Amino acid sequence: MKIDGLSGPTRFAAFVGGLAVVFAAALGVGNAVGPVADEPAGHDEMTDDMTGDMADGHSDEGGHGGHAESAAQLPGGLMVSQDGYTLELAEDALRPGRGVPLSFTVTGPDGHPVTEYDVEHEKRLHLIAVRRDFSGFQHVHPELGPDGAWTTDLDLTPGEWRVFADFKPTDGEALTLGTDLTVAGDYRPAAPVGEVRTAHVDGYTVTLEGTLTPGADSTLTLSVSRDGRPVTDLEPYLGAAGHLVALREGDLAYLHVHPEEEDQLVFAAAVPSPGGYRLFLDFKHDGVVRTAAFALVTDGTEVGHDDH
Repeated sequence: MKIDGLSGPTRFAAFVGGLAVVFAAALGVGNAVGPVADEPAGHDEMTDDMTGDMADGHSDEGGHGGHAESAAQLPGGLMVSQDGYTLELAEDALRPGRGVPLSFTVTGPDGHPVTEYDVEHEKRLHLIAVRRDFSGFQHVHPELGPDGAWTTDLDLTPGEWRVFADFKPTDGEALTLGTDLTVAGDYRPAAPVGEVRTAHVDGYTVTLEGTLTPGADSTLTLSVSRDGRPVTDLEPYLGAAGHLVALREGDLAYLHVHPEEEDQLVFAAAVPSPGGYRLFLDFKHDGVVRTAAFALVTDGTEVGHDDH
């Protein structure tokens, strides 16, 4: 690689930076159909090191999907470390099954586990787990031990998973950190979908209206019905009528989506780039929290439709 017009030290620094960008673009997102290794082969550790570098401003790549964004503009969940805080799983490879224990810590700038968190949306920490093909989505609220270790149970199937911790340390800024989790076994990827605006879950039908415009606030409105009749008595969940999570296809960037009204399923979403996004709505009715999944593409993106 030749870089003209630069002094020796400057040329060397630019050369190293260029290699880092090329290397980041070459990383894969996950495995194809086939067995997942019982032990991770270094991919997660390498990715976490790179995302940690992005937190320090050493790279301009926006994760696995190749979205070019500066470190200051990166969405949440792409980095395992940010502002001195690091998400650390006790084990980054687990067995498949229901109710599999997961333990992790968030270490602070002093290198010790954080034990003081502010309550955000009625919880001190929100944990999101999803397989990289967007199946198996779970939104749980782990228990915090006196030593700073968080624990919870997850239902896991074989494949590569992404785990997000959404929290606000006391006297710190709100953060979303992400890291990879390997689950051993015969990996069967979910079939690709087009745009999905209607979801059916446990006898409920949930529909989504609205469009996503990159770089602008977009209003998304959801409605819930059962047996052909609108459900008008949803119970509050996490301080609102529902909770919506958006993930970008490709790199699984975690996007904050905020309710515009506490008693309505109307949300404001701001997506940073063109392409596809997966959305997961948690809503509560008759004392049970259910999740409806959707897929949207930004304005002007051509895609087939596949309502579930």
